[in-house]
Amino acid sequence: MTYAAEISRANPSCFVFLVDQSASMNDPIGGGRQRKADVVADALNRLLAELSVKCAKEEGVRDYFHVAVIGYGHAVGSAFTGPLAGRDLVPLSQVADQPARVEKRTKKVPDGAGGLVETTTRFPVWVDPVAHGATPMCRALASAESLVSDWVSRHPDSFPPIVLNLTDGESTDGDPAGAAWAVQTHVTADGAALLFNLHVSAADTVPVTFPDTDVALPDTYARTLFGMSSPLPPHMRFYALQQGVPAGDLARGFVYNADITSVVQFLDIGTRATDLR
Repeated sequence: MTYAAEISRANPSCFVFLVDQSASMNDPIGGGRQRKADVVADALNRLLAELSVKCAKEEGVRDYFHVAVIGYGHAVGSAFTGPLAGRDLVPLSQVADQPARVEKRTKKVPDGAGGLVETTTRFPVWVDPVAHGATPMCRALASAESLVSDWVSRHPDSFPPIVLNLTDGESTDGDPAGAAWAVQTHVTADGAALLFNLHVSAADTVPVTFPDTDVALPDTYARTLFGMSSPLPPHMRFYALQQGVPAGDLARGFVYNADITSVVQFLDIGTRATDLR
């Protein structure tokens, strides 16, 4: 395990997000009021905006990363909307320049006197919440594997591709373990492709975050997702600990029964790459 390659415009890396868009994503998350589909879409859009800012220099956003978002529900395919609709791996500068729209969102911020004041912020949207159909996870993982395979052949020295699967239910098109393993068989000089899995639930229970064993997991499905998940590389474990999120030496990139906070943490930690040049 290395995962130490420098990421640059000449040697970029990539993220492939798999987003469950099945009908059950209409349910509220963790006993709350927000739909799972809305929480996941908001977190993903926020991450894409933050990634664009992190990779911005004086001349604009640098293409340190290429990004794909694959939705799976009534169909499997690109979940980008607007100008990027239908595309798979898109250079980050093009993602930053071409949101489907920019919404105005209100949020409360400290007023400096111990209170809160409401302010309006710009919120770019690339991915809309969708909840329709079944959960063809095997097909989604096969799509990711195709992108990862092509990427590794074209960028053999890059920081390995990272695939992040966000789902709320069991696969309806077979056992996903084989398809998950296939993703992780693709290797660059810096290590094997990484697959991280996040499970969002309607149950109001405590999330299981980056476990190092499946002993405490409640059922076969949870243990399957755990077994599908790559170990967290050392720099991600270190970053998780900095954020107050426990992550032992054998921690997997897996969160079960995620609430809103742990969805955001999962995306933040799971996309934490090495040095950008």
